[in-house]
Amino acid sequence: MLSRILLTLTLFTSLPAPAGDKPNVLLICVDDLRPELGCYGVDYIQSPNIDRLAGSGRIFSRHYVQAPTCGASRYTLLTGRYDRRNGGNGALFARASKLGDPPAHPSLPRHLRDHGYQTVSVGKVSHHPGGRGGKDWDDDTKPEMPGAWTRHLQPTGDWQHPRGIMHGLAHGEIRKKAGEMDVFQAAPGGDEIYPDGLITNEALKQLKMLAGDEPPFFLAVGIIRPHLPFGAPKKYFDPYQGVELPPIPHPAKPKGLSTWHGSGEFMKYNRWGKDPRKDDDFATEVRRHYAACVSYADAQVGRILEALEATGEMDNTIVLLWGDHGWHLGEHAVWGKHTLYEESLRSPLIIRYPDVPKPGATTDAVVETVDLFATLCELTGLPAPGELDSRSLMPQLEDPAAGGDAALSYHGGSRTLRTDTHRLIVHKSGEAELYDHRTAEGETRNVATDHPAIVEALGKQIAEDLEP
Repeated sequence: MLSRILLTLTLFTSLPAPAGDKPNVLLICVDDLRPELGCYGVDYIQSPNIDRLAGSGRIFSRHYVQAPTCGASRYTLLTGRYDRRNGGNGALFARASKLGDPPAHPSLPRHLRDHGYQTVSVGKVSHHPGGRGGKDWDDDTKPEMPGAWTRHLQPTGDWQHPRGIMHGLAHGEIRKKAGEMDVFQAAPGGDEIYPDGLITNEALKQLKMLAGDEPPFFLAVGIIRPHLPFGAPKKYFDPYQGVELPPIPHPAKPKGLSTWHGSGEFMKYNRWGKDPRKDDDFATEVRRHYAACVSYADAQVGRILEALEATGEMDNTIVLLWGDHGWHLGEHAVWGKHTLYEESLRSPLIIRYPDVPKPGATTDAVVETVDLFATLCELTGLPAPGELDSRSLMPQLEDPAAGGDAALSYHGGSRTLRTDTHRLIVHKSGEAELYDHRTAEGETRNVATDHPAIVEALGKQIAEDLEP
C-alpha cells in the first residue's frame, strides 16, 4: 500500500501546463460489458466501432475491476482509491457529505475541473444515471460527486426520470415490479426507442458545445446497455437469430466454498417460467439478446467517436472505453454479476491517445480500474493528488510487453487478489479459495489446501493493500 502511494506522489512533480495546452479526455463507460468483443477475439459478436477504437489504441486483455457491482466499481474509477469500508453501491453517497470543499481527496472529475477542465457527465457515470440521489434519482441537493461536474446530465424523455431510464425498455416502459417486466426484448425502431439513444444524443450535443469552447474538456458518457433487462432495437438482434453460439464454459454449479449465488437480479424478471440453468434453448436466447445489447451499445460508441472526429478534436483527445464489470452468462451456473470469479471481475479496457506506440497491440499485463486516475494524470500532464491507490499504466501504454502487477477486488465481505498465475479469494470466515490459472481447470478446482504458502503470501498482500 505505502509503495503505491509513494509511487504516485513521485510520478508527477512538474508544474501543470496552462489548461489550454492540455488534451481533452473522453471517457465512455459501458454497463455490465464482458470482454466479449471482436477485438478481444470473440468472432460471433458484432462490435465494429469498439474494434475500430481498439485498432488505434491499446487493448488491455486482463483488466480487472475492484467490485462486481456498478456503484462500487465506479467509486474506484472516479476516486483512484480502494473502498476500504466495502460500502458497495452506496459508497458514493456515503462519502458525499464528508468530502468537504475543497475535498481532502478530490475525485477524478473534480481534480480535472480544479486544473481548468470543463467536466461534463451524461448518462450513467457514477451510480445513478445523471449522478443524483432522491426517490427518482433527480434531486439536485443530493449529488453523488459534489463539486465534480460542470454539468451532469440525464435526459429522460418518455421514461420520466433517471430511475425510469435505468431499467427502461422500449417506448418509455419503466420497471415498477421486475416480475412484470420481460428479461429481454427486441422492439422494432430506431436507437431512441431505448434509453441509450437519448443518452447518446445528449452526449453529441455536449461534445459539440465543448469542442467549441476554449478550455480542455473531460466528457464522461455512461451507456446503460447491456445492463438488465436486455432490451435493444430489433435491428441489433436480427443478426444473431439462428447464430450458433459456442458452448458455455464450466457451466456447473461449484462444489464447496465459493462466491456462487442464485442469480437473483436476473431471476426476478419475467422469464416466462423458464430458467437458463435448466433450459439450454432459453439460455441461448438470453445470450443472443445480451449480444444484441452489446451491438446496440457499440453503435452508440460509434456515434460518439464519429462526432468527436467531426469536431476536429480527435487528435487532441484521450479516449478511454471502460466496462464497469463483467457478467456471467451461465459460467459456474450464474446469470449475473456479484461473484469474485473472472467472469464478474474482468472487463474491457481500451485506451487511445495521439501517437500511442504500436496502436492496436494488446497487453496481457494484469491491471486494475484503480490505476486509471494516475494514468490520466500522466497523460494530461497534471500532478496527481496525494494518497491515491493508483499506479500509472504508462509502461503498458508505451510497451505492450511490459509486465503488470496484481488486481485487488472485493464484495460482500470477501476479498480476492488476481496475479499473473493465480486467484486467491478470502472469505469473511477466513476460509480461502485458490485457483491456478496455469492449468486447464482454472477457477473450477480449489487448490488452497495444496498450496498454503501461496495462500499466506497473497493473503498478506491483500491485507497490506487495504491498510487504512
